[in-house]
Amino acid sequence: MTQSEFALLPATSAREALRIEYRWIGAAPKDAPLAVFLHEGLGSIAMWKDWPAALCERLGMRGLVYSRPGYGRSTPRAHHERWPVDFMTHQARDILPALLDVLGVGGDERARMWLVGHSDGASITLLYAASFPDSLAGAIAIAPHVFVEDISVESIAAAKVAYETTSLRDKLMRYHDDVDSAFYGWNDIWLAPAFRSWNIVDALRTIRAPLLAVQAHDDHYGTMAQVEAIGTAVPHAQVNALDRGGHSPHRDAPELLDNVIEQFVVSQRQSAG
Repeated sequence: MTQSEFALLPATSAREALRIEYRWIGAAPKDAPLAVFLHEGLGSIAMWKDWPAALCERLGMRGLVYSRPGYGRSTPRAHHERWPVDFMTHQARDILPALLDVLGVGGDERARMWLVGHSDGASITLLYAASFPDSLAGAIAIAPHVFVEDISVESIAAAKVAYETTSLRDKLMRYHDDVDSAFYGWNDIWLAPAFRSWNIVDALRTIRAPLLAVQAHDDHYGTMAQVEAIGTAVPHAQVNALDRGGHSPHRDAPELLDNVIEQFVVSQRQSAG
């Protein structure tokens, strides 16, 4: 496995300079389509394990994985900092485009780029697709959130109890330089009263790229209402329900998920001629 590298995103009027951990994956040639993977709310490059590389090999794509600010070995969140309600919009409209700029992923390559996001990363994927409708070949949203459900808040509250009373914190320390920065950045905003009104459904109506939204029936962080809302807002989206896979089907039911993704990507290639 290749080692992580680091990109420096210069400071702007909206943010400080940030160090972003990233890694190129896959053996596909430089001119192959690029798949960019966006991790979940407690994820990082390391927590993806081998799944992105295996999927890229299956699809004949190059891959890029990165740890968002606050996660992995990227710049940690300052402990006094609280993420705003629209933090995922900021990630989609500012951080990801800035990273692509620094890595030299230009307009033509972005037009052939696929985004593959999981959970919070899936929401960021959707927001990027909506914000840059011509800078994407396709998007895959796995267990996405587009509004806040009681089941999500209840599971995230339970995660806080587990983090503070069980070995969960020790386990997550393997994946983040500053584990408290990673955990509480995610946990605090999702449990904030102001976040209960977060809803991005209307923002998705500008999506034009091919879109696959996948949800497992046994996901304890969200229900089928999430992907059903996506299907209503984006009529051309393909919505797929998995019989199993929980909140992380790439880990718990990878063959089921990979088959759905491969069929979707192949069908889009055939449609494009």
